Amino acid sequence: MTYDTVIVGGGPAGLSAALGAKRKGAKNILILERSEKLGGILNQCIHNGFGLHTFKTELTGPEYAYRYIDMVEKENIPYILGATVLSIAPHSVTYISEEGLRTVSTLSIVLAMGCRERPRGALNIPGTRPSGVFSAGTAQNLVNLKGRKLGKRVVILGSGDIGLIMARRMTLEGAKVLAVVELMPYSSGLKRNIVQCLDDFSIPLLLSHTVTKIEGKERVEGIVVSKVDEDKKPIKGSEIHFDADTLLLSVGLLPENELSRKAGIPLSPITGGPVVDDTFSTEVEGIFAAGNVLHVHDLVDYVSEEAEKAGEEAALYALGKVKGRAKVPVETKGAIRYSVPSKVNERIEDDLTLRFRVSEVMRDRVVKVEINGKEAYRGRRRIMAPGEMETVRIKGEKLKEMGRIETIRVMEEKLDD
Repeated sequence: MTYDTVIVGGGPAGLSAALGAKRKGAKNILILERSEKLGGILNQCIHNGFGLHTFKTELTGPEYAYRYIDMVEKENIPYILGATVLSIAPHSVTYISEEGLRTVSTLSIVLAMGCRERPRGALNIPGTRPSGVFSAGTAQNLVNLKGRKLGKRVVILGSGDIGLIMARRMTLEGAKVLAVVELMPYSSGLKRNIVQCLDDFSIPLLLSHTVTKIEGKERVEGIVVSKVDEDKKPIKGSEIHFDADTLLLSVGLLPENELSRKAGIPLSPITGGPVVDDTFSTEVEGIFAAGNVLHVHDLVDYVSEEAEKAGEEAALYALGKVKGRAKVPVETKGAIRYSVPSKVNERIEDDLTLRFRVSEVMRDRVVKVEINGKEAYRGRRRIMAPGEMETVRIKGEKLKEMGRIETIRVMEEKLDD
């Protein structure tokens, strides 16, 4: 049997991709998920704030996941749980499950493996390895799914969204969160999470600080935090000692792309995810990618939106309805670090969505998109920050006016007074 589409990952991206593929006519679809449940990371995200864009209501992570799982099951889309994908290649996927080692044939593949946490080893924090040091995601899993008590006095390194949310969660579990420490001069999390998770609980946020020492041999007994200079080097004499027994690390997420790398799929040096065009096609024909495997998102609603499109395009490719076209690189200028997609087809019939992050906090800016040297989009941004993903949408009618795309540039500039 040859599948129309095989989807690697059964989280929010994988579920959305499956529904998109089904909608466009794919008949034989298979979802491969390494966990024992569909839903991915959403299963441990018991806080609310999900679904405001997709469902126009506020849901918890499990509630958001269940809505998609329910739709997948109603469409009778098959899935295999406990399936670890070992390798992918054009038109084949090899995985191992309780049934053994199998290789299946497929006309298209959608990569939806999500992302993973940056480990402590990447931080070079001096000290021993006592118990009481957790990544924020692991802590979330232990507290929310397993009901564990991790500690009583907590310091959190990194102000990413998971770290901010765990500051609130640990407080609600009865722990005292002494501080959230951030290396950069700005938070890398959503503004709403800073307000709801720190400000509402009077938890201090120490910007331009980092952990310089972990005290304790068997168990964490203290945390030393230091202010950093412009080169991110600790400043002697600025040390602050916290009498803590727990350290949570929320120091960034990385797209999960070992499979992509082994398959020879070109990756972006900035995002760590595959280079894709506006159909979410990678540089390897027949393989598509969407969600956090591309670049780390701040809203799961955008993950679902992208993945649905990727699934649709994978189905169209499998059904032979996609025509090859030249691809034009998307150039980024100024503080705009990258764009997803990083390439676009020379002729686009539908609306074009570009997503990007900036390298620094900026106020009163204009975001512009120029196609063939002509302004195709212009939008004001009161504030842009690295922790929040920006979105630009250009209507298909506007793109048709531009004709064949020869150049496309995304830039930012100061707002004129």
